[in-house]
Amino acid sequence: MLAAWMTDLRFAWRSLRRAPVFLLTSVGTLALAIGAVAGMFNVVDTVLLKPLPFAEPDRLVLLGGTAPGSDLPASFGLGNDFYFQFKEQSKLIDGIFIFSAGTSTLRTTDDHVERIAMCWPSNSIYATLGAKPAKGRLPTTEDGERVVVISDRLWRTWFGADESVIGQKYFVSGAMREVIGIMPPEFHFPDDNTLLWIAGDPRVDQVQPGNLGTPIVARMKPGVTRPQLAAELTQLAKGLPARFGGPAGYARLAEQFRATVDPILDRIVGTSVTTSLWVLFGAVVLVLLIACANVANLFIVRAEGRRREMAVRRAIGAGRTQLARLQLAEAAVVALLAGVLAVVLSTLTLPLFVRAAPEGIPRLGMVGLDAMTLLTAFGLVLVVALACGIAPALRASAPDLSYIRQGGRGGTARRRWTRDGLVAGQTALALVLIIGSLLLVRSFQKLHAVDAGYDTKDIYTFQFAPEQPQRLTDGPAWGRFHLDFMDRLRALGGVTSVGIVNNIPLDEGTGGGRWLTDSMPTDSTGTLLDQNWTAGDYFQAMGIRLLGGRTFTNDEAFTPNTNIVISKSAAERLWPGQQPVGQHVRRRLGNQMLTFTVVGVVADVKQDDWRQAGEAIVYFPLTGPTPQIWAMGSPAYVIKSPRASELTADVRKLVKEVAPEAPVYREFTMEFLAQRSMVQLSFTMLTLGVISMLALLLGAIGLYGVLSVVVAERTREIGVRMALGASGGAVRRMIATRGLAVVGIGVVVGLGVAAASTRLLRPLLFGVEPGDPTVFAVMSVTLLGIGLLASYLPALRASRVAPIEALRKD
Repeated sequence: MLAAWMTDLRFAWRSLRRAPVFLLTSVGTLALAIGAVAGMFNVVDTVLLKPLPFAEPDRLVLLGGTAPGSDLPASFGLGNDFYFQFKEQSKLIDGIFIFSAGTSTLRTTDDHVERIAMCWPSNSIYATLGAKPAKGRLPTTEDGERVVVISDRLWRTWFGADESVIGQKYFVSGAMREVIGIMPPEFHFPDDNTLLWIAGDPRVDQVQPGNLGTPIVARMKPGVTRPQLAAELTQLAKGLPARFGGPAGYARLAEQFRATVDPILDRIVGTSVTTSLWVLFGAVVLVLLIACANVANLFIVRAEGRRREMAVRRAIGAGRTQLARLQLAEAAVVALLAGVLAVVLSTLTLPLFVRAAPEGIPRLGMVGLDAMTLLTAFGLVLVVALACGIAPALRASAPDLSYIRQGGRGGTARRRWTRDGLVAGQTALALVLIIGSLLLVRSFQKLHAVDAGYDTKDIYTFQFAPEQPQRLTDGPAWGRFHLDFMDRLRALGGVTSVGIVNNIPLDEGTGGGRWLTDSMPTDSTGTLLDQNWTAGDYFQAMGIRLLGGRTFTNDEAFTPNTNIVISKSAAERLWPGQQPVGQHVRRRLGNQMLTFTVVGVVADVKQDDWRQAGEAIVYFPLTGPTPQIWAMGSPAYVIKSPRASELTADVRKLVKEVAPEAPVYREFTMEFLAQRSMVQLSFTMLTLGVISMLALLLGAIGLYGVLSVVVAERTREIGVRMALGASGGAVRRMIATRGLAVVGIGVVVGLGVAAASTRLLRPLLFGVEPGDPTVFAVMSVTLLGIGLLASYLPALRASRVAPIEALRKD
């Protein structure tokens, strides 16, 4: 059997070499599709399917919550109260830790200082994840918060892989801390950018009941399911008020609380990234199906041209198995060559895909040509060989011996239906892809045109963290420092206004708090609103409209006071239908219940994402309301200037003058932040657009090829028709009508498939419904137009057939 196959493969190669156009077309078409599928599978496998580098990662879950009937978000992080309750009373978990993440300063020498990504986990993180250090040791409770564990990447880049770094002390996040351990290269948590973990365990006496928003990770015991754990934690939460007391409404929150238990991969990757990658993978699989249909049609046409040859072989004694194997051998050679070329294409294009992809996709840096990619390509070669060769092989195994006498003229209706069916299938799949692509295009257009509540043009923003405890000891000193520095920035050429804010839109999220008005019941939990701190000309620089009252004065930036500015949505929540300026509202800060006065109302802004509604925000002045509540950790400066993209060097020079020890970081223009906020949608849109155009091209080529064969098969018939008086127009209509009928069937099928499948795009869409009738109609008409164009050229050639020449052919 092996010898027979080798003989057939050699014969197939010689035969294919004599048909170079067929060979190149088939190999090129399949190579593009196989390469795309193999490469995209490598991405999906690396990012979504490979187990996380932790012990038994399927038992690791992210804990959160919902509270139906409350004004809390649809899902939210928890807090220390939940952490202690679950840690001490759950019978279904093996380990649990709470953590926060952000950026802070690391200084190893006077010249080497930078703001880097860090994590502040409870010490149980390592046991829960099943992680051990590559060098050194892990923190214990006795270490307190003065020790750190560093990543392998930080150890190699900052410390030159010098093991003597263990035991050394460095300035980390505002204090001198000792390096006690180095994690292995594969340890990444909560993301690939985290370079350092600061030790520390929360204390029960530090619990602030109801202070939500902190993620918690747990390890389930063997055999425990996520629904079981969620049910247990929901019950345990009901005991929080009895244990911790808490503010008004805390008991109601505990009663409404429903625990959520999600795979930890959901926290690391994110829903939108997961959806985007699966959509792109599904798209390239559809392209592979279209390519297979195209090449299968080519093989069917090639087999029909060899019907006389197959009949002769059968007549002189060739068995049915031999004839079928000969056809499959040709398909195998084509698929094998396509597979080799596909691997080469994947090697060249995968790095380009990784570089073009949005930042923040975990483990994307690990994507590359590996054994799994090669195995996937090999598997696809086998599937494609079978898919493209099975129909011609079955037909070749039982040739009609009458073709020896007839010379192989004409084609059967069954073969024509097979070819037309493949083209209709290609059309349907191409329509699904281009509808999805246009839905993303319309979403991008609507997102780009949204009113964010602020300008993005000519705005430069940056942050730096002055660490001068001898100078910045209280709120007034802190406020004066930043007001003086804003004056220096205003003196730069071309600068029109300068402001400062704690959380810059599109780069940092805001915290929240509950506010009470005089009209609310005494046992009310209040209204949950976001909060931010500002000073200088922040609202003017950002172009945020003042709707009533005033903004903050410079005096309010360094004098403790209780004046606030609120957004339009915040005003509507607190005093619907009333004038908010001059109203009083209460808020608990620490152990104090303070009363604040609204001095101004500004327009809503989209803080986190342009997809979301404008946020209800309360703005504080730079210095807090009491001497004990002041100083933003690391405020963002906002500069309005037509030279926004050229200010980096000037700003760094000024920072060096006032705070030589402070790193400058998060340097952006607002235009960049706006583009970054849409980069995932735009990347998915462009990638799917390219895939859709490839599918459309393959579909058009398939239709053109089938109609060309039809013209060739019916040359004699067309000649007879024209000899009997048929006009060229009538012949063109006959051929084009068949092409449009095939495309029309494909469009009808494609509309049904698209109506069902585009719902998967819902997480990526904005302002557009998955079943948008305009998109469906436009793409259907477009595809019919392309079908008409692909039909016209063969129809035109058919109308130019000379009757006398056609009648001579036999």
